[in-house]
Amino acid sequence: MPVYPKTKASKMRAISYSAFGPASDVLSLTDIPTPKPAQGEVLVRLHRSGVNPSDVKSRAGGRPGVPKPAFPFIVPHSDGAGVIEAVGNDVDAARIGQRVWIWNGQWQRSHGTAADYIALPAEQAVQLDDNISFDAGATLGIPALTAAHAVFGGGDVAGKTLLISGGAGSVGYMAVQLAKAAGARVIATASPGTSTDHARAAGADHVLDYRAPDLADQILAATGGALIDRAVETEFGVNIALLAQVMAPNSTIAAYGSALDLAPTLPFGPLLFKAITIDIVLVYILTAPERAAAIERVTQALRAGTLTPRIHATYPLADCAAAHRAVEAANRHGAILLDTLS
Repeated sequence: MPVYPKTKASKMRAISYSAFGPASDVLSLTDIPTPKPAQGEVLVRLHRSGVNPSDVKSRAGGRPGVPKPAFPFIVPHSDGAGVIEAVGNDVDAARIGQRVWIWNGQWQRSHGTAADYIALPAEQAVQLDDNISFDAGATLGIPALTAAHAVFGGGDVAGKTLLISGGAGSVGYMAVQLAKAAGARVIATASPGTSTDHARAAGADHVLDYRAPDLADQILAATGGALIDRAVETEFGVNIALLAQVMAPNSTIAAYGSALDLAPTLPFGPLLFKAITIDIVLVYILTAPERAAAIERVTQALRAGTLTPRIHATYPLADCAAAHRAVEAANRHGAILLDTLS
């Protein structure tokens, strides 16, 4: 039987949707049964839920070839942080009371973190040190693990030159911090103004205007003519021609996004004769060793103080639709969160 330290309410609040559509039309706050942890699971009382672009696209029906939600009733969001309040069979009862952050909360499952509670496999609730906020914890499942794998998926980067596009975005900002702390030289791209300031504050050695017509020349000028060892790319389709110019032989492009061009034409010749590796990063399906390595990188960086997630805004649970609209607006600098205690 599950182990509980105290009696739980039979109902909890949750945000849900049953059809694709605009956030204000399809998201609603409702009461549903509080889950119980099954064998190998923990029950987490959530303090924060992270709202990511992937959550917003899923709710809007933005996935090609997906005509309807995968489940008849969905509680969205995969990221979150909170405290374990109960455990199922085969889980150490000593974990009750442990502060944790969550990965893959709603990946291939109907119930995610936009709720008072979530029950999920124990390994998907990672211990969060007492000095790390729940706000920070709710940014780790997708943005931080994506950044860690994109930067370190090929091994250590000390002494290497990395090009990080979108250096002020949720993933890019963390990627810059992780790469710099590991001893890399970092060239970041961003919009002029506030985004440039944020990328520079994260530690980038050079921050360049991503729209500059001579961006390739600027990148090579910043490196003294040296080619790029590894790229962390948020707009693969738009930037692949540029990357073919500035990447070094036997280098790697770690691409985690291509929203503006999902069917790009590749300059195969230049890529071929440099033997460039294209590594498509999808954080949801990292192998167990890859995920463990990324979690370790993130954990150590948090403990060392070299990774500091940035929060743009936090909304009450009932204002989930407003949080989704804030993500869609794309004029933010940092994560969008839900306060699941409010």
